[in-house]
Amino acid sequence: MKRALLPLLLALSACVGTVGEAPAPGPGPAAAPQASRDLAARNFVEAVNRVEPVAERICREETRGVDCDFRISIDTRPGRPPNAFQTIDKAGRPQIIFTVALIAEARNADEIAFVVGHEAAHHIAGHIPRLQRSALGGAVLGGLIATAMGGDPAAVEIGQDIGATVGARRYSKEFELEADAIGTVIAHRAGYDPVRGAAFFGRIPDPGDRFLGTHPPNAQRMETVRRVAARL
Repeated sequence: MKRALLPLLLALSACVGTVGEAPAPGPGPAAAPQASRDLAARNFVEAVNRVEPVAERICREETRGVDCDFRISIDTRPGRPPNAFQTIDKAGRPQIIFTVALIAEARNADEIAFVVGHEAAHHIAGHIPRLQRSALGGAVLGGLIATAMGGDPAAVEIGQDIGATVGARRYSKEFELEADAIGTVIAHRAGYDPVRGAAFFGRIPDPGDRFLGTHPPNAQRMETVRRVAARL
């Protein structure tokens, strides 16, 4: 059961960028002009330096007993698609990881700021442990159902895997919208325009409203950002 949960949770943590199955690492697109790369780097550094302390302050205000010392890093492996995700290291420190492709494709610092705020929001709202509990509960239920139906150990393990998937994905769309809302507040408090920052929703494939999908429709996410921003 534990074997199935780790890759599932890692997949669910991918929040921004290519929707669906990520392409295999390859040579990638032609390199951008040096001026574009320099601007992208400056936007990233500026946004991280301004948003990180705001996210950490909000984290300390809204949580108890949670490590709020974010570590923001870059995945420099070649061929990785545009993406960013939040995870927790072995010491319990929250990590926010960007791929180089996402930094290069962001059109302004507002977009980087919104992504940082969104990923930090997952940690502030405790989404990873909540997903783990939901996945564990689903795995237990799936195993019990398979056992009750007279399944052999292999069938029980399959039932646990299916239950873990259903359990984890049950709240994933809700968590994404919650992170969008909190991320809007974080970006705004850091001095950025979250509506402008969320404009990338119009450039990535729309996941629609699939049953057990991990992400809500892009239009719903954009509406969440606009609604929260209007109240700030």
